[in-house]
Amino acid sequence: MALAYHGQGAPIAHHMVTTAFELPGFRVVRNVGLVRGVVVRSRSVVGNWVSGLQTIVGGNIPGWAAMCEQAREDSYQTMLSHAVELGANALIGVRYDANDIRDGVTEVLAYGTAVVVEPIT
Repeated sequence: MALAYHGQGAPIAHHMVTTAFELPGFRVVRNVGLVRGVVVRSRSVVGNWVSGLQTIVGGNIPGWAAMCEQAREDSYQTMLSHAVELGANALIGVRYDANDIRDGVTEVLAYGTAVVVEPIT
């Protein structure tokens, strides 16, 4: 699957990104450094109103779930772009974080360690 990214090198495939600190079958030959992708999102007034009504009933709130998923995807792609720009071909120790900046405005951060790996032979 081709990934959306803004770097100059080849995209990093999903199977080369992990929350673990190693990739089975590969050895880290160079630590490129910390990379991150930051996205700040706000809810629209209309979307907030409709989703607010759904909180009365309970259950999943599709509008907010979609917004959260898009923010995570955008931060993930930005993180990948930074890794590619630095010459990495894999990411280890990947994490997500989210913080409220103010009411209705949230920061989503994806971060990890960009590395160069080679197959273990």
